[in-house]
Amino acid sequence: MTIDFSKFADGLVPAIVQDARTKSVLMLGYMNEEAYSKTLDSKRVTFYSRSKERLWTKGEESNNYLDLIDIKIDCDQDSLLVLAEPTGPVCHKGTDTCWGERNLPQYGFFSHLEDVIRDRKDNPEDNPNSYVASLFKKGINKVAQKVGEEAVEVVIEAKDDNDLLFLNESADLIFHLMVLLRAKGFGLRSVEKTLIARHK
Repeated sequence: MTIDFSKFADGLVPAIVQDARTKSVLMLGYMNEEAYSKTLDSKRVTFYSRSKERLWTKGEESNNYLDLIDIKIDCDQDSLLVLAEPTGPVCHKGTDTCWGERNLPQYGFFSHLEDVIRDRKDNPEDNPNSYVASLFKKGINKVAQKVGEEAVEVVIEAKDDNDLLFLNESADLIFHLMVLLRAKGFGLRSVEKTLIARHK
């Protein structure tokens, strides 16, 4: 499928830029056919600047380039999804995105759970009846012990045919591992970075 630049009088199509790894939406720009070709050839995201009235490679002044990973064309062939790796802040105001948001990986509910665990560790007095806060209070040995216990239970349930019990024990293991990671000053991002390094 090829982009249909003729759909718009000015020959410009919207190009939504998304971080290829975190999936955060970074910015919106516009490409004409020349900017699109230059992006493909140079592997650096290039737009047509309506204010400058010329091609503009993101980062040409700041060195905060967007290295191209892939470009997807939508079903109507009149907009682009640009997957890129940013080499620095994307917005000219110095923020990660043009919406002022931090460009951090998101893991769905796991990210929410990680925030809750962090809060229970940092503010135990706000949640005196919290199981997680009580675990942190008992110290690293107790947290590590719970991970070991849950790991054994996962292995036991894996040998049986009760999927519900297996999933419940797996959830317990992941939950307690997240608590242990926070107790050690780490999070899911730290594990992800380790896996990415190994993958290379």
